[in-house]
Amino acid sequence: QVQLVESGGGLVQPGGSLRLSCAASGFIFSRYAMSWYRQAPGKERELVASITSIGGRTNYADSVKGRFTISRDNAKNTVYLQMNNLKPEDTAVYYCNARWRSSGGYDYDYWGQGTQVTVSS
Repeated sequence: QVQLVESGGGLVQPGGSLRLSCAASGFIFSRYAMSWYRQAPGKERELVASITSIGGRTNYADSVKGRFTISRDNAKNTVYLQMNNLKPEDTAVYYCNARWRSSGGYDYDYWGQGTQVTVSS
């Protein structure tokens, strides 16, 4: 059974930091590219950051570059999102995503249940 379980969300003041974690199980974690998405009320879900399965190449939305860092620990089947200098506009539900395309061209795409991040004074 595939599971992605996010944790680490909460309420933080502007300028503060949070570290999100996503623990994966039920699939070969090291094969999958991992990403964090977020969705604010009334807005579409957007990509925040991604990291490749091999090599650990990262990609970030312009709005979080220099403030957020995505990383992964394949030994622990976990992906992280370190968020620094948080702003009120970072308030959203953050979702973990795992994606892999098989050699046969089939896309495997899994989502976590989300964790709420609220940035407010």
